[in-house]
Amino acid sequence: MLVSAKEMLTKAKAGHYAVGQFNINNLEWTKAVLLTAQELNSPVILGVSEGAGKYMCGYKTVASMVSAMIDELKITVPVALHLDHGSYEGAFKCIEAGFSSIMFDGSHYPINENIEKTTELVKICAEKGLSLEAEVGSIGGEEDGVVGAGEIADPNECKSIADLGVTMLAAGIGNIHGKYPENWAGLNFDALDAIQQLTGDMPLVLHGGTGIPEDMIKKAISLGVAKINVNTECQLTFAAATRKYIEDGKDLSGKGFDPRKLLAPGFEAIKETVKEKMELFGSVNKA
Repeated sequence: MLVSAKEMLTKAKAGHYAVGQFNINNLEWTKAVLLTAQELNSPVILGVSEGAGKYMCGYKTVASMVSAMIDELKITVPVALHLDHGSYEGAFKCIEAGFSSIMFDGSHYPINENIEKTTELVKICAEKGLSLEAEVGSIGGEEDGVVGAGEIADPNECKSIADLGVTMLAAGIGNIHGKYPENWAGLNFDALDAIQQLTGDMPLVLHGGTGIPEDMIKKAISLGVAKINVNTECQLTFAAATRKYIEDGKDLSGKGFDPRKLLAPGFEAIKETVKEKMELFGSVNKA
């Protein structure tokens, strides 16, 4: 059964570890993440961007697939199905479709409009028992057409959004989506510390978890980050494993062209990546 992310993130913040949000892109992705979470006894958040939702035939299809898979695979660890970087309209569609957690990314709006729209969604999500993530200060890089320059969030604006009653807060601290460039300046821990000082027990979210050095990940967790998003790294390992399978000619041997065989190495690569991240984040045996 799908659950809100509230309880798992409250426990993570208090216990000084983080729950991974692993974005899903198809059935293999979803199955790999769910099985790994169950094997490691870890809570998990399945992230769905608006683009991925469209690719997978709509939010209702995704919610039905995930719910059925949890049942068929006998998944007992807490699982939240979460809209990632949702628009205002997308948030309502996912609420209707049966998602258990929503992110409304209002970071590109003026702060007053971000507050106004977030306030409305806080009320609706509270009524339905869903968790809600808000964002202040856009995350660098590009995701589904939303481009951010890696802004540093204003701690006072973060407090204004946190005080609305959201479940978790994503704050830009120099993190970016996708691969990190060689000249990346790193995370701004002074900003993160200032944000935590003003937002108290609010679980903080680190987007762009791919490629951030382990010591920075651990320091971010020590400063209140309780949810870390991973997407690109799973895509890269999936692609590399699939490429090797084809370059080795295995798709030309016997029935190696069967998609169940063709996609198997990538599936296993996702599982290994998720396992590494759960161990790094400290969520193993925290279900």
